Order: sequence, then structure tokens, then C-alpha cells
Amino acid sequence: MEQNISKKAVFEDASVFEAILRLAIPTMIGQIIMVIYNMADTFFIGQTGSDAMIAAATVSMPAFMFLSAISNLFGVGGASAIARSLGRQSSSRAKLCAVFSFTGCLLATLLYSIGVFLFLHPMVTLLGGQDPQVHDYACRYMLITVVIGGLPASMNALLAHLVRSEGRSMHAAVGVSLGGLMNILLDPLFMFVLLPKGYEIQGAAIATALSNVISLIYFAIVIRFNRANSVLSFKWNTGALRDKIPQEILLIGLPACIMTLCENISYAVMDACIADQGLLYQAGLGVAKKVNMLAHCIVRGMAQGVLPLIAYNYAAKNYRRMQHSLAVSTVLSIIMASICMIISLIFSRDLISVFIRHASSSLIYGSVFLRILCIGCPFSALAYMLISFFQAVEKGRQSLILALLRKGILDIPLIFVLDHLFPPFGLAWATPAADIVCSIVSVFFFAGFVHHHKYSDNLVEADE
Repeated sequence: MEQNISKKAVFEDASVFEAILRLAIPTMIGQIIMVIYNMADTFFIGQTGSDAMIAAATVSMPAFMFLSAISNLFGVGGASAIARSLGRQSSSRAKLCAVFSFTGCLLATLLYSIGVFLFLHPMVTLLGGQDPQVHDYACRYMLITVVIGGLPASMNALLAHLVRSEGRSMHAAVGVSLGGLMNILLDPLFMFVLLPKGYEIQGAAIATALSNVISLIYFAIVIRFNRANSVLSFKWNTGALRDKIPQEILLIGLPACIMTLCENISYAVMDACIADQGLLYQAGLGVAKKVNMLAHCIVRGMAQGVLPLIAYNYAAKNYRRMQHSLAVSTVLSIIMASICMIISLIFSRDLISVFIRHASSSLIYGSVFLRILCIGCPFSALAYMLISFFQAVEKGRQSLILALLRKGILDIPLIFVLDHLFPPFGLAWATPAADIVCSIVSVFFFAGFVHHHKYSDNLVEADE
């Protein structure tokens, strides 16, 4: 195979710590900027002083984030398959994996956007938009961001995964960051300058859609100019349906998709439950969830960044480097998540006040919700890393079980139970409780994996 020098340097030659920095730091920065731009909508909408608009953005979030579930299905699965193909020195198979991932994500996103358009009003009601004003604002926001802007949003995330699979984390991070920065710049322009008062929610939506278009153009340019040293190919080839490529990509991508999907369902259930408590509680919880997303996106960036490194070395049978990569990245993730938790516990009111600046009880409620939610951060860091590890080494069953355990099986029933027992803040405890249980189970799964494969007996031989 014609070897890409930078790819070999990252995956094989560089020290583990240096490789993690090259792959994970750009990915984390991209994830942080993505969260910041997600927060930008909330920040600028908060300047309107309208709790209804803040609640509408919260209600719309699960529908918009479902696009991430689609891109993760084909992106995480595709990135893992591409990296393992490269580790086995098979560039032709890596190209077919890229073709299937691109085509599958494109078709699935189109179907989803059409479905949202056809069932927009029932979906908004189901997501917690029962209040007439919130419902109207949410419909406007989702029509632009999901129906019209859904395709560029989904394809951006997909291409970031695929570009990262070749070791080009910096390019992936720049593409994600570019979209985020453009969104931050375009938000005030459309919300407060170009559109009349009362149309701020549409302005925020237009800014989001346009920023994704700009980011997609960037990825197209990067792939075009690096085509000589890249395995990424998007011209349809029937070979993409052979050699168990679809099964491999979908099996590995499914846990990432389900985790994102169940996360959205969980948030939607939480929003629907809190909506019964009143608009102020709903607005406070919505802001708390977005602030808490920062810690989760940092550890998600670490997990996504090192996935190609683990997958490549697993396929190349360099098990010592694989395990070392996992150990170092896991420790770093837990440390960073713990720092975020401590900051959120101490400065919760200050963090919430950045987004809810008007005199509203939602500020107080939001700070309480944030203190509860952030407790799960270190545990979710451990769970994220081990879920990503199982995705990298083709263990779809373990990663699927952990994904469902973290979001879906545990937290959704707990939301109803705790909401009934300890309203209105009880439902928020479901999130850290599920993270703690999932992290414990993930450790048992990993111990079983190591015992079954008995890598400890093969480390020196594999490294030599």
C-alpha cells in the first residue's frame, strides 16, 4: 500500500502520548467549539429575555441532535472500519468503507429530514412543546435547522469522523471549529440586525444552517486537495456492499448511534416531565443541560480522537501500544471531567447566569440542575472511553450494551420514578445515576475482554 507518511508517524512511530495529543487535542477543541456554538444560540436567545424562546431551543435540541445519531452510525462505524483496514494495509477496502459510510449517511439524513417536515407539529408536542408559544418557536427553529439544514449538519459530522480515521485530526477539528465560529458570528447578525424583532429564533436557526454549509464546503475542499494521499472516496461502487462492509460499519456504528439517539430520547422525556412543572423550570433545565454538555463533549472528543489509534494498532496486532493508548487517554479524560465537575459545583450560578441574565427564577433552578447533572461527569468519561475502545476493536455487542445502559435502559425509567418521588429536581438525578452504573459495568466488560484475549501473554512478542 502507498503509505501516507503523516499517518504512519501518528499511528506507528510517535510516542503514545504524542499520538494522543495529535489526534485527541484537535478533536476535543473541535468538540468544545461545537458546544460553544450550540451554547451561542442559547446565549443570544437569552438576550431576548424570553423564557419561551429559551424553552423552544431546548425542545428542538433532541430533533436536531438526532442528526448526530445518523452521522455517528455511519461515521464512527466507518472511521473504525477505515482505520482497521489501514492497519491491515488494505487501502482498497478502506476506500469502499468510506463510500458506504458517505452514501448511507446521505440517504438516511434525507429520509429523516422529510419525516420531520411531514410530522413537525406532532413531534414538537411530543418533545415537550405543549405551550402554544414554545410550540410555535420550536416549529420555526426545527424547520430551518433540521428540515432545510439537516443534510449539511449531518454530513459535516460524518466527514469529520472519516477525515480523522486517516490521522488528520487537525483538519477534522478545523472543519468542526469553522462551523462553530461562523455560527457565533452569524447569530447576532441574523437575530438582531437582519431580521425584525420577534424573529430571533429564526435568526438563530438560519445562522446554524449557514454555518454548517460553510463547514461542509471546507471539508469538500480538504478532501479534494488531499485526494492523492487519501483513501476517502465517495464515488459509488457496488463493492461497498460486499466483503461484509455494511455489517461491519453498522454493527460498530450502531452503539454510537443508539447512545446519541437514547440521549436525545432521554432529554425529550426529561423535557416533557419538567414541562409539567412550568416554563421557568423547563428553561432552567435546558440551560443546565447545555452547560453540562461541555464536559461530556471534552471526553467525547478524547474518545473519538483516539479511536483510530486504537483500531489501527489492534488490526496491526500491536497490542501493547493499543493498551497504552487506552490507559493514557482514559486517565486524561477522567482528570478533565473531574475538573469540569468541580467548576460546575462551585460556580453553577455564575455559569447559568451567562445565559439567563434577566431576573428570572429559571436562573436559580438552572444552577440547582447543573450541580446535580455534573456529578456524573467523571463516570461518563470512563464509560465513553471504554465504549469507544469496544467500537475500535470490533466488539459491537459490548459497546451496544454499554450505550443502552448509559442512556435508555436505566435513566429513562429513573426519570419517571425520581420525578414522582422528588419533584421538581429529582428527575435530574437519573443522569449521574446511570453514568455511575454504566462506568462500573464497562470496567467488568473490559476486564473480561483482557482475560479472554490474554494479551498480557503476547505483549512483548506483539511489540517486537
